[in-house]
Amino acid sequence: MADRPKVAALIVAAGKGERAGGVIPKQYREIGGNSVLFLAAKALLGHPAVDRAQVVIGEGQREAYETAVMGLSLPAPIIGGETRQQSVRNGLEALAATESPDIVLIHDAARPDTPPAVIDRLLSGLGAHIGAIPALPVTDSLARTDGSTVDRSAFVSIQTPQAFRFEAILAAHRSWSGAEPATDDAAIARAAGHEIALIEGDAALRKLTFAEDFAMSAAGPTPFPPVRTGSGFDVHAFGPGDAVWLGGIEIPHDRALSGHSDADVALHALTDAILGAAGAGDIGDHFPPSDPQWKGAPSRCFLEHAATLARGAAFEIWHVDVTIICEAPKIGPHRTAMRQKIAEILAIPENSVSVKATTSEGLGFTGRREGIAAQAVATLGKGRN
Repeated sequence: MADRPKVAALIVAAGKGERAGGVIPKQYREIGGNSVLFLAAKALLGHPAVDRAQVVIGEGQREAYETAVMGLSLPAPIIGGETRQQSVRNGLEALAATESPDIVLIHDAARPDTPPAVIDRLLSGLGAHIGAIPALPVTDSLARTDGSTVDRSAFVSIQTPQAFRFEAILAAHRSWSGAEPATDDAAIARAAGHEIALIEGDAALRKLTFAEDFAMSAAGPTPFPPVRTGSGFDVHAFGPGDAVWLGGIEIPHDRALSGHSDADVALHALTDAILGAAGAGDIGDHFPPSDPQWKGAPSRCFLEHAATLARGAAFEIWHVDVTIICEAPKIGPHRTAMRQKIAEILAIPENSVSVKATTSEGLGFTGRREGIAAQAVATLGKGRN
């Protein structure tokens, strides 16, 4: 099976946003506690097909940028130019100087909400075209300034992100010779002789331009996104062995945990928490212990499956919290490695993972060192976090 194409998102955030009012550029203003840029980047990075994102900012915006994207895994920003076209060109050249992607999604930071289905349609639209762009029908009546009407059926409203074969759009930008700076990357691609596919856009992709747009976003019909919380609990007894699997890592110990898989009690509890929040049953439904194929299986495959199901239901994994209950082994020295491993498996930032440990003060089966227990809580949400 051929490798899937590498997809990068290029987010243009170099403008001053003066029409939106306020004392800071609109991409750094907040909606619901997060910057517009944070929301735009998070929406793109949350799609399973997007491998990385690169942001282009304006001169002197580095401090505002660092504050705005705190908590996201992003490389150092690229400084843009005097025009949007130059900013996009700078970003494309930066991507080409590292590891060129196969596909690039060029997006305006002022559009904070990108539905995953739009990205799916864009990538599908590239099957037979160099570029694909989202568009919506024009619903308002149109007229020229002299009052004469225009047939609106001949027009569409163009949105971003716009998807392109990377080498083609880079070459088109390099060869652009228009008298005026282009405000649309599709126009640059067409000038280079490429046909562009129009795909169905989405009203959620509206661009924040004026002060009233921010007021509508803050006071719209769904100012608070749907949030789900799930909990999980699991126990495993000790058996013969010289190491235990906990939180996705192997820890030397005088005994092992007994179980049909690798008996990673922490990942089992966390898998159940995510499945519960997504309304997708429990670990036994998906990986029954009676099935021999799961004998000795690494528990990370259970957790990855739960995350895939959650994202398939349009949920993002916002935060997970695991508590391991045991007298031994000591968890503290391994906590950072566990957080890193869980973040890697779930493809979320490390600061969205909490791992804690406690004892039962000598009480119960954990207190008697007969086994280990773990409980977990997962917070899932849709849209914004």
